[in-house]
Formats: sequence, C-alpha cells, structure tokens
Amino acid sequence: MQVDVMINHIGQLLPMNRKGPAKGEAMKQLEVRENVAIGIKDGDVVWIGSNADTSELVAARVINARGALVTPGLVEPHTHLVFGGSREQELALKQQGVEYLEILKQGGGILSTVRATKEASKEALLEKALFHLDRMAMHGITTVEAKSGYGLDRETEMKQLQVVKEAQEKHPVDLVSTFLGAHAIPPQYQDNPDAFLDEMLAMLDDIQAENLAEFVDIFTETGVFDIEQSRRYLRAAKEKGFQVKIHADEIDPLGGTELAVEVGAISGDHLMVATDEGIAKLAASDTIGVILPGTSFYLGKETYARARDMIDAGAALAISTDFNPGSSVTENLQLIMSIAALKLKMSAEEIWHAVTVNAAHAIGRGEEAGMIAVGKKADIVIWDAPNYLYIPYHYGVNHSRVVIKHGKVIYERPEIR
Repeated sequence: MQVDVMINHIGQLLPMNRKGPAKGEAMKQLEVRENVAIGIKDGDVVWIGSNADTSELVAARVINARGALVTPGLVEPHTHLVFGGSREQELALKQQGVEYLEILKQGGGILSTVRATKEASKEALLEKALFHLDRMAMHGITTVEAKSGYGLDRETEMKQLQVVKEAQEKHPVDLVSTFLGAHAIPPQYQDNPDAFLDEMLAMLDDIQAENLAEFVDIFTETGVFDIEQSRRYLRAAKEKGFQVKIHADEIDPLGGTELAVEVGAISGDHLMVATDEGIAKLAASDTIGVILPGTSFYLGKETYARARDMIDAGAALAISTDFNPGSSVTENLQLIMSIAALKLKMSAEEIWHAVTVNAAHAIGRGEEAGMIAVGKKADIVIWDAPNYLYIPYHYGVNHSRVVIKHGKVIYERPEIR
C-alpha cells in the first residue's frame, strides 16, 4: 500500500476509538496497543497494524517513533482564545490579597480585557490568536474551542467571532466557535441585565447567517446571570438552532449543573461547587462536565471540582486549560493533565479520555477528533514518553516530539541531547 507517511516502532498506541464519550467506569478502561505502526494517506489514517507487517507499506516519509507513546491530538474544549492585551500587573495585586471586586474598581479584571479588546484592531487580534494557537499546537493540541465574550457589545463580539473564522482559514488547528456574549454585565446594563441579554440574542441571526458560531454559552453566577435568566437565554438560542453550553457552579452552587442537564447543554463547564443533586443529574444525562483545574490552581483556590465523585457517579468528564488572560494563563494542556492527577485525583486512564474522546464530544467533534482510527483524520502526537503514565507524572514541560494535523507535520521539536 502506498502511503504519504508511516509512523513505525510505536511502543504504545492509544487509539481512543469508541462510540460516544466514556462515562464513569468506562473512563478507567484504556485500550493500549503495543509495537504497532500507522499509515497515513491524503490526511487520513488508512492502516494500523503490527510493526512487523510494515513491509506492505510504501511510504514517502517514515517517522520512527523509537518505542515512544503515540496518541490522538489533544482536544481543547474550553478557551477564550481571542482577546486584547494582558493582565500581568494584576498578579501582584492578587498576591497582596486584593479582592477581585477591588481590582475591578481599579479598572482591572474582565473590564480591562474588554477595553483592550474593543481598542484592538481585527488584524492585531488575529495575530495574537495565531500566536496562542501556535503554542497550543506545539503542546499537542490539534482541535480548539474558542469563545468570544470580551466585547459585551455587538461590534466587538462580532469582531471576535470574525477573528476566529479568519484564524481557521490561516491555521491548521481545527477551531470550534462559541458565542459568549453573555460573559458579564456591562456597566451600562447593571440595572437591567435582561435588556443586555436581549441585545445579545438579537445578534444570533447575523451570527448564524455569517456562520460565525455553532455554540452559545452564558456565565451563570452570582452577580452575573441567574438561573432563570440563563434558562431563558439558552432556550432562545436553542430555538434559533444553536447548541448550548453553560459556565456553571464556579463560585456559588446556584444549580447551574442541573440547568445544563435540563436544557440539554452539550457541556456544563467549571462545576467547582456542583451539588450532590447536580452531580447525580449530570451522571444520568448526556451532558459532559468540562472541568478546569487550572483556574483553581492559578487563583490559589482550595476548592477544586469534585471530579472523583462525578466519575464514580457515572458522569463523562473532559478537562481543559480554560486559557484566558485573567484566571488561567496557559496554553499547556499537558500541565493541566498533571494538575488533574494531583488535585482532582483522576487516574492517567481517566485523564487521557478527558483530553481526547470526551473533550471532542464536548464540542461536537466526537466523530472526527480525539481518536486514531482507519478512515479518520490523522491528528496524531508522538511523545517523548515511554508510556501513557508518564505525561501526567512529569509536569511543567512540553513532551510533544512530533504533532501531525490531518496528515501533515505541524510541529517537530529539534532533537534534544
């Protein structure tokens, strides 16, 4: 068989090829194939077999995995990719114990990012987004969800969504766009948040017409949008044909997890303070919990999402960086895998499901991403690691050696001696 690329001498291969997300006990069961090879042609995987049988392949390029781990490209299901500016000056304030509301009063916090995003040109935002995508790709991420939400007005929200669309045209990583106009209440609407939600809902026809997003998200939290407002907003978005997500139960247990299940959200995200009832409903539903431990870590919180309880109850979980300029400033999903092991007490087997197949299903890409299978896109990472246990164990560095997106090498690390 003639192929474009052959990867041989694979020590461990994680195919992650299953129907539907892994829930509960299934997250603990990991298929591991050893001493195998992969053939790639026209961007797709066309052959998987024993390394001893590669004589039947004729390859234009051969990549020797040297006995290392090979997995699907990582899937990043929750990012705030497009934003202006940065907020490094706030770190010192946080270290001094200055509360977030006080930082807001000083002109910082999310309002600082909103201001910088409004002021930035589309070209500047695009250049910045491509920079962050390059870093994600270097760390083995081949599919990324990207939210708006730093505009809080029609013009800037549309600008963010247009940047995501243009970034997809310029970058090999697959992007999945989410409209998060309901990310915060702008100052002029503090006394009438329902009017602001109506303004955001009025954008949906244009977003749909320009094919700028397929998901609609809302931040349900004390001081932002309550359960009834979120219910109305998400139902209206679904009536327009959008799939929905929800930032839920991050600070106060308002019942956002339950609402995610009630409205049929594809995912409920954060879930740091989900209640027992919320966890039970999540486990009995098709909604995927997207857990963001980097946020707890970066903000110095003692509270992490109860991932252990969720999995044991039977839920499907994904994990994400929550890449954003204020509460989780990292493009390194490998680091988040280590935090998930140490703080969420997730096993390596559960973590690999959470960054591949489950993450893909959490953004509607379960049939094309997060797996290695014949007939599917060749999104593949060759790691500098002898086995799948090693990545969560050795934290804080980049283990990616070769990253392949749709059959093409998009990152190849120079040899390190």
